[in-house]
Amino acid sequence: MNGRQWLVIVGLIWSLALPALGAETHEVVIQKFRFEPQEVHIKAGDSLRWVNREKRQHHSVLFESQDWPESDYLFPEDSYEKSFPAPGVYPYRCGPHPEMTGTVHVE
Repeated sequence: MNGRQWLVIVGLIWSLALPALGAETHEVVIQKFRFEPQEVHIKAGDSLRWVNREKRQHHSVLFESQDWPESDYLFPEDSYEKSFPAPGVYPYRCGPHPEMTGTVHVE
């Protein structure tokens, strides 16, 4: 087992255990071609929910540097949720609109 596989396994274990320890879900609103707030500070085990509040536009959430799969397109009022079991800094962007960026800081 290589180091990356080990981290994935540890992350999965933590993602299952931490919700019982009071993990929270935070919200990022997508509107006016921005992620609001653009930078989010959360604790390990917490989740983020992105909600598209645009009237006509679709967006997605893409963590390129982590090589995670892109979310499905989020049409108006759609949402996407992801948990963050491990501390770190996680930059992301909108798949179809690369100028839209955000950062998740996990402590």
